[in-house]
Formats: sequence, C-alpha cells, structure tokens
Amino acid sequence: MLWLTLGLTILAYLVGSISSAILVCKLLSLPDPRTQGSNNPGATNVYRIGGKAAAISVLVFDILKGAVPVWGAYFLKVDPISLGIIALASCLGHMFPVFFQFKGGKAVATAFGVLLPIGLDLGGLLVLTWYSVAKITHYSSLAAIVSVSLAPFYIWLLKPLYTYPAMMLSILILLRHKANIVRLIKGTEPKITSKKLNS
Repeated sequence: MLWLTLGLTILAYLVGSISSAILVCKLLSLPDPRTQGSNNPGATNVYRIGGKAAAISVLVFDILKGAVPVWGAYFLKVDPISLGIIALASCLGHMFPVFFQFKGGKAVATAFGVLLPIGLDLGGLLVLTWYSVAKITHYSSLAAIVSVSLAPFYIWLLKPLYTYPAMMLSILILLRHKANIVRLIKGTEPKITSKKLNS
C-alpha cells in the first residue's frame, strides 16, 4: 500500500502540473495568464483576459485533474490520510507545476476536484457557498477563501472520516491566498469584473 500511495502521489503531482490556463491561452492566442491581469494562471484570470468559454475550459480541466487521481485512489481503497496526501499533491502540482517553471495558480478549482469524490452533496455545498459569496461581493478570492474555510466543517457533517485531510488541504489553499487576504483587508483586491487587473 505504501508503494501504491507513493506512485499515486507522484502521478497526482504530475497531472496537477499540467496548467490548463497556460495551454488554453496558447491555443487561443491569448496573453500568458502569468504575465497579464492578476498574473495568476487560473480560471478567473483567464475569464478576465479571454472570456467565458476559455475560462470554462480551464475550470473543467482543473477540476478533473484534481478529481481523477483522488477518485482512482479512492476506488483502490487507499486510506483517508493517504487520500489527503494524494489530494495535496494534485494541488501542489497546480501551484508549483514542474512543466511550467514552478509558477502556478491558487489551486481552488483543483481543490474542489479533489474534494468531489467525497460526495456530490459536498460539491453542491461548495458551489453554493462560492457562488453566493461571489455574487454578493464580486470577489472571486473571497469566495474561494470562505468556501475553503468551510469545507472541513461541511465534510465533518457529511463524512467525518475525511475531516483531517480536508483541514490539511484548506490550510494549504489559505496560505496560497495570503496576498489576496492582505489586499482584501486593504481594499485593493480586484473584483471579478474589475478592469484594474494589475493590483
């Protein structure tokens, strides 16, 4: 089981390292998301610089690259802690992609993907939370921070066995959003529809 977990962890990291934001932008002849807008290679920034269709493509792939390795590990009967490690590897791949000079995104969509195998009810709660906060505030980062913060609580209610792995994941995502949190406090964080993208 140790070798299985190790192999799946490496695979999850490599799959996570495939940056759909960069690839989609190259395919559509859009600017590199690492150098335009918020400089974050994620769906929200791709939406800002390339529109809805490009952003949806990035979002779907980023969710899948988190969900598929964890789903595979789940069906191979990997224990919850090992599942958490594999999930973290997927997100770390997105954040620090080996194929793209280790310059990646915040891994929010990938984190949603790795949590999805726990249950569609959890997925629904996370989507509802993100959408509600984004709709009210127009801050994608704040919606992500709130959703990620509440994820361990939702999991504790639905499937307590996975609470600790979810907490590990939440802490990782929150640390990645440290700069966003500072900008939110200062009032300089760009909104989803904002044209001031260089802050």
